[in-house]
This record gives sequence, C-alpha cells and structure tokens, in this order.
Amino acid sequence: MTSPITVCLWFDGAALEAAEFYAQTFADSAVQAVHRAPADYPAGRQGDVLTVEFTVLGLPCLGLNGGPTFPHSEAFSFQVVTEDQAETDRLWQAVVGHGGLASACGWCKDRWGVSWQITPRVLLQAIAHPDAAAARRAFIAMMGMGKIDIAAIEAALRG
Repeated sequence: MTSPITVCLWFDGAALEAAEFYAQTFADSAVQAVHRAPADYPAGRQGDVLTVEFTVLGLPCLGLNGGPTFPHSEAFSFQVVTEDQAETDRLWQAVVGHGGLASACGWCKDRWGVSWQITPRVLLQAIAHPDAAAARRAFIAMMGMGKIDIAAIEAALRG
C-alpha cells in the first residue's frame, strides 16, 4: 500500500471473502495481497489469512481477521455516491441481496456487518439546495425511504 492512510476493517475470519465481494461489486476495487499468519494468534492459526490488502472505489483498505471481539457498527460507513437510479439499484441489491440488511435513508449493511450509504448525487444536491423549502421537502422525502428513489427526490424538490 502506498497511501499514507488506510482504512482497517476488522473481520471474524471473513476478510478475504469480503474483499473479494467488494472487488467484484464496486468499480476501481481490487484485492492486492493476502497475508497469512506466520504463527498462531488469538483468533487463528499459523497459515490462516491474517490480513488482506484491497481497494474499494480506489480507497486503500486492509481487512484484518481479528476474531469476534469487535463487531462493525453504524459509527463507520462507506458512502458511495451514485449517478443514476440504475447504479443505485445495482449497488443496493448487491449489498442487501447477498445477505445484507436494508436500513433507512440509503443505508444498508453487508453480510459482514459493514455499513454502506448508497447515496445518489441528486440527493446530496437536493438536501443542500439553496431553496430551503425545496431542501426540506427533499429531506423529508428521504427520511421515509430505505433505498433512495431519485424520481421521488426530484419530485419533492419541485414541490
């Protein structure tokens, strides 16, 4: 890894599986390296996958198989900005449809508990709209959604 900062995600033995899923699902994503434990450790044995270097949308990440001690939470999430409904639908379905969980306002979790925000660019623009009433309508519309519906956000903006 050449970046001065890397996101480290703690997994309970599934770092490689998760990294491979992310690489298949998101553009500009890949598994770069798999490192095996040189000796036994609290969560595994010598030779087990210890860490996985990968990128998600160009962001350098490290998956660490550290055991069950620290589960993922919504306190950390990846926000993925999408350009249209087709991309929003595809990524939402990839995360939720492969053992994940849908949540509210564009949030979902993958099957390993990592939180994702599948966020259409139009939503970000709508809630920051210079017309405060339009921004409020778009925000209220978003609050009633799981997966974001771009047409509904645009309709809310128009009033």
